Amino acid sequence: MTDEFMGPPWQMDWRLDALAVFDALPTHVRELVMAARAELVTAKDPYFRGIETDARLPDGMWVELARSSWPKGPRICYFDHGSGWLTYSFVPRVEDPQITVEQLFWLEYEPPGEEE
Repeated sequence: MTDEFMGPPWQMDWRLDALAVFDALPTHVRELVMAARAELVTAKDPYFRGIETDARLPDGMWVELARSSWPKGPRICYFDHGSGWLTYSFVPRVEDPQITVEQLFWLEYEPPGEEE
């Protein structure tokens, strides 16, 4: 074990209710969630602090504060152009830093199609 601060890739843990939602999602949405997960666990700072920090995120994904009055609190990672999001916290401990997914949501919608 080292006394130095550990860096990415970060560990990620899921609350059981968020994991149950993930397991119930359609395959293509689970792939979007896993892409968001990959961005979070490999980010130098999972809270994406600073200016133009979302610039390196894939199209349709961005991160913002869950509550503006709590700058070190949970973040919301939007994916699928805002149709889904996951709320997460990052605990930057020297030993065992990790991201915890607290909530996952995806708004199921029918894409516009041809009328019969």
